[in-house]
Amino acid sequence: MKAAVWHGVKDIRVEDVELKAHKDNEVVVRVAWAGICGSDLHEYLEGPVFIPVNKTDELTGGQAPLTMGHEFSGVIEEVGRDVTRFKAGDHVSINPTVTRGIHDDTVDVYDGYSFIGLSTDGGFTSFVNVPEDNLYALPQNYDLRTAAVIEPSAVAVQAVKEGDLKFGQTVAIYGAGPIGVLVAAAAKAAGATKIIVVDLSAVRLQKALEMGATDVINPADSNAVEAIKALVPGGVDVSFEVAGVQPTFEQAIASTKPRGNMVIVSIFARPIQFDPMQLMNAGVKLTTTIAYSKETFQQTVDLITSGQLKVEPVITDEIALDNIVTDGFESLTHDKSQAKILIKLDETL
Repeated sequence: MKAAVWHGVKDIRVEDVELKAHKDNEVVVRVAWAGICGSDLHEYLEGPVFIPVNKTDELTGGQAPLTMGHEFSGVIEEVGRDVTRFKAGDHVSINPTVTRGIHDDTVDVYDGYSFIGLSTDGGFTSFVNVPEDNLYALPQNYDLRTAAVIEPSAVAVQAVKEGDLKFGQTVAIYGAGPIGVLVAAAAKAAGATKIIVVDLSAVRLQKALEMGATDVINPADSNAVEAIKALVPGGVDVSFEVAGVQPTFEQAIASTKPRGNMVIVSIFARPIQFDPMQLMNAGVKLTTTIAYSKETFQQTVDLITSGQLKVEPVITDEIALDNIVTDGFESLTHDKSQAKILIKLDETL
């Protein structure tokens, strides 16, 4: 079967691979759709970031070269003999996070984590082995294409939960990439009344409006903090830093009301410096989020499949696996109009 295999920076090859024998606690998933994540793009442009190269990953046993893809949906083809909750033919979403599993669900991911598709073979292929504990059941009639967006949506839902956003409150989101606009959608589903998105790209700001933003600000045209405070005097209840650069980090603090919450969602490519007194003088509470809990993933499945969280507009293109580099990774690198690009892996699903 064909697979998109990471070999190094700017070296992802679509090549023939063999599916390893599945373990007793695993199922074989026939992949329907898979999405390209910002983390995948980091691996393509500047990796390895998460991909294990010099030794095997301690949680998954994987090592490069490996098949990428951690945002995917599909149908169970085969089950291991110890699998009890799923059967062949079930439609599933995959939580790719692998943890030690020795702590409470809400803190488990902070004791070390790996990902199917980044530290072991993932979903940019026809079939993949997935542990039963990483599977989430989908309604049999639910669109598997939209289901491929559940994983990044879970990141956004977790961010909103970390911000302790309450019904009727206001938010500012710095960065209108795929996760930023999904945070806007999640904030809308959570009952935010003002959802302000800041980005330098006009086309991305338009996508933010499609996803639930009530207002958008281009900092090339006006001072973002001043513009936010003109819309929400005193500052927003919760701000989300989803751009990953120092200026937006500082602006997110400045646009949050005293004793409000700021959530760092982005993965920073390099260290930044900031003055802690900016936080202290404003009384802004700073927190971070990485990935999501199992509870949050299930909540995201429920929100999306019930129609309460609308994420379909984040999908901007559908491509074939053979074109994943040119029409996928290179397109995401150069075309700001692209948000979530999906790869169709099975024409029958």
